[in-house]
Amino acid sequence: MRVDWARPWLAHCRAIGACAEQAAQQHSAAAALASATASSSMRFVPHEALPPGEAYEAHIFRTGDVPTRDNLHDFFNGLAWLHFPQAKRRLNELQAAEIARCGIGARRGPLRDALTLFDENGAVLDAPPALWDALVARDWQRLFITERARWAEARLLLFGHALLEKLTVPRKGLTAHVLFAPGARRSIYPRDESLAEALSAVHLATKPFVPLPVLGVPGWWPENANLCFYDDLDVFRPPRLSRPGPMPSDPA
Repeated sequence: MRVDWARPWLAHCRAIGACAEQAAQQHSAAAALASATASSSMRFVPHEALPPGEAYEAHIFRTGDVPTRDNLHDFFNGLAWLHFPQAKRRLNELQAAEIARCGIGARRGPLRDALTLFDENGAVLDAPPALWDALVARDWQRLFITERARWAEARLLLFGHALLEKLTVPRKGLTAHVLFAPGARRSIYPRDESLAEALSAVHLATKPFVPLPVLGVPGWWPENANLCFYDDLDVFRPPRLSRPGPMPSDPA
């Protein structure tokens, strides 16, 4: 595995991630993650430790062990556990509770869909109201051009490990699903305890997400310095008028 740790979307996990990646060249991903920080109580185990027939989320909840394959998807998942243990435990608790209540079927249901979407592809944004208003309206011109300078006041954190995996080979259409905080406020301060508090089962079941093409963020991709970058309607899609308010788009 090779990761470009200079990418701005990896700033939150760069220090530990780079060390763990180096260790993974000689050891398994589980062993590399386990040795990345001595302060973590997380237990990463080879994926073969997952008993046949037991759901992945249920196993983590029951044992505290995170089965980990030797690939980038599970590697970034492990980094999420190291950086956001409270938020990841909250997601796991909710997943395990739904599995215990409904079992494993062909469909996850609205809550497990929302939990999986955030875990795999989610993001949180702390930003001025002008940016939030433009994002909710999917007014890409205002979000990325008219209000461009306000991004200096914003903090965007990519939480989803599948999204970070995809961004190892960046492409223009990759889209995060930004979580609205419960209640009147929109922003979530990107700290572990704030994320965990925002993960309410009732709130998540409403799918409170809004899509954000991440390579459009000023300073995150050199090509967006040319403002024609945002003319691509296949990526920067106009709002669907039949969908009031923030709704999840199809993952890129």
